[in-house]
This record gives sequence, structure tokens and C-alpha cells, in this order.
Amino acid sequence: MHSLFISDLHLAAERPQITAQFQAFTTDIAPQAAALYVLGDLFEYWAGDDDNDALGMQTAAALASLAARGTRVFLMQGNRDVLMAGAFAARCGATLLDDPLLADLHGTPTLLTHGDALCTGDADYQRFRAYARDPGNQARFLAQPLAARREQMLGMRAQSEASKQQKSETIMDVTPAAVDELLRRHGYPRLIHGHTHRPARHIHQLDGHDCERWVLNDWYQRGGYLRVDAEGCAAILL
Repeated sequence: MHSLFISDLHLAAERPQITAQFQAFTTDIAPQAAALYVLGDLFEYWAGDDDNDALGMQTAAALASLAARGTRVFLMQGNRDVLMAGAFAARCGATLLDDPLLADLHGTPTLLTHGDALCTGDADYQRFRAYARDPGNQARFLAQPLAARREQMLGMRAQSEASKQQKSETIMDVTPAAVDELLRRHGYPRLIHGHTHRPARHIHQLDGHDCERWVLNDWYQRGGYLRVDAEGCAAILL
């Protein structure tokens, strides 16, 4: 009995090799797991659940097929696909998760989050995050025609990449104080997240507790996943 965790696939039409690797993962590896958790940024961008582009439909079909074979599928919104909602999750045969979510994972309390809320040193991004997650702002955006939304998403994507070039590596990583506060608030669990694209295992010594933190890898160049069972965690590259 084990579960698998992935995040930051950033699936996009211009990287078909990663889409193919994801398809192979859902057919060859994930069916042996009890559950697959996708902790955000499944797509490079997501304009809304009414978007019927080929990549979205292909991805939903792969996850629905996996769910039909008996692996439970869980989706969490990331910063790139914050508009992913219940309709898309239903097409995937998946459950949409709150962020953060505390779960009993094979006997170990484990906190799941995308991870962007922990990057509190990046004040500009945190302001944008609050704006993008505001229900009123989302409703106004989704009221626009799909073509207009796609165009705006591409523009925001370009702005985001340009902004990153002006920021230090440190400011885009998690803030230790934010991690500590989250761990305290949830009773010192194990923590699994993505977003930073800095895959690693960390141990946070906090108030007499040793809290394990696993950071998932991105799929820009090569896929990978975290395998979790009653014995612990193992990071595996494809």
C-alpha cells in the first residue's frame, strides 16, 4: 500500500515530451498506487473549467482512466491553475483538495500544500496571490470569453517569467518562519509541497519536534514523484 505525489508538471502544448512522460506515468506506474496526489500546477496555465483544449481533455482522460482502475486521484490548485475547479476534477474522476490539507498518510500525520503561500518573502507575489484567489476577481475573469481569458493568461505567464529574472533565489524560496508557523499550527506533522522547484528533504527541529519536509520536483526537464508508504518517503526520478 503506497501513495504517489507529483506537482509542478506545467503541462503545455510546447513540451509534448513531458505530456508523453505524464501519460506513461499514469499507465505504467500510478496504477500500482492506492492514491495519486497532484499538488498544484498540473498545467502551465488554466483559463477555466470550460476550456476544452486538447491538452486539458487528454490529461483529464488519463486521470479518469487511472481512477477507473482503482487508484484514487486527488487534485490541488497551484498558482498557475488556481481556476481549476470541481467540473475539471469531475472529468478526471478526482477529488479537489483544500490547501493546506492535513491527512493521515499511511499512519503518519502529513500536511499537504502547493507551497506558494510559504514564500512570504516575495511580497509582490503574495499580493498577486491574494488577488488571484479572491472569489470576486475570479468571477469577473471567468465571465469573459474563453479566447480573451487565454490571451490574458499567456500575458500573465510572460510577465511572471520576466519578474522571476529580477528576483533572488532566496526570495522565491519558502520563508523558514512561515514553515515553522504552519507546522506549529497543525501539530508538527510531516510536510509535502511543491512550487519552489527545489526538490529536497529537510528536517525542521521545532519546539522539540523533528518535522520532515519533502519538496517535490518540477517536470520541466524530467518527471519524478514521491512514493510514500508506512515506512516513509522516497523521491524517484523518471
